[in-house]
Amino acid sequence: MAGRKRKMLPVTDAEAAIIKHKNQTDLTLNVSPAKLKNNPCETLENAQNCEAEHSHYFTNNDLHQRLEEDFFKQSCISLAKAFLGKVLVRRCADGTELRGRIVETEAYLGGEDKASHSAGGKRTERNTAMFMKPGTIYVYLIYGIYLCMNVSSEGEGAAVLLRSLEPLQGQPAMRQLRAARRREGARLLKDKELCNGPSKLCQALNIPRCFDRRNLAADPEVWLEKDPNINPAEPNDIVSAPRIGIESHGEWAKKPWRFYLRGHPCVSVVNKEAERQSVSGNVTSNLVPSEVQSHTGQHNVKKT
Repeated sequence: MAGRKRKMLPVTDAEAAIIKHKNQTDLTLNVSPAKLKNNPCETLENAQNCEAEHSHYFTNNDLHQRLEEDFFKQSCISLAKAFLGKVLVRRCADGTELRGRIVETEAYLGGEDKASHSAGGKRTERNTAMFMKPGTIYVYLIYGIYLCMNVSSEGEGAAVLLRSLEPLQGQPAMRQLRAARRREGARLLKDKELCNGPSKLCQALNIPRCFDRRNLAADPEVWLEKDPNINPAEPNDIVSAPRIGIESHGEWAKKPWRFYLRGHPCVSVVNKEAERQSVSGNVTSNLVPSEVQSHTGQHNVKKT
């Protein structure tokens, strides 16, 4: 095309990586379910061509904003809320990137929080990541077969559980990864069912046990991004509800430290009563001063 010659600007390393990613095709897996099941740390090197799928909510940005260490330096409750709307990215060995927006979290404060793995300041080989610097990944096994992904925050032994994601990119690969853990002939999962639970999201994004103790702010295979076209969730958009699966911990089971985006179809469990309380402003009635200071989301963890 004729016209004035345009000046070419130098391309930075970050821009080059973005161009490379845009030129890649979103891939799905071509690996047997048995092989995936037996090798959870195996990468997706044998993926074949598949048309890319994106969520209806997904904004395709040319410039992804990776969250760095400073973002994770927040109290547990504050970080659990700040995660909502952020994008978890899993890069596979072939360059394929799977993305999901966080829509549900749970805060585990450690110390006096009896439902936390680090209650009473107890340190074990299993929960070491909870005592590492903010932004450290904590992956643990439940029921002997399922994995859950957490991220450490400020506070002794405090961490945030990632409960649910909205699939944004790589749904074909996610669907096949989930199918590897389901019975043969099971129905096809809807997009909203791919990552709507802590173990489901680990399966869908191929988060292996060996990711435990990695730094989410610096890891080349998994990280968090901010979507510049999505505004932070407003207080009225966030529902605070009791955490799930900890009924045996008495009063601590009632603490409203599960947070999710109101009305989002990918939330694992909707709590109508908590939603009514969130609207009326009574959600903090179950928090005591030692756990939450004012309305800032800050907390003090009892040191032992």
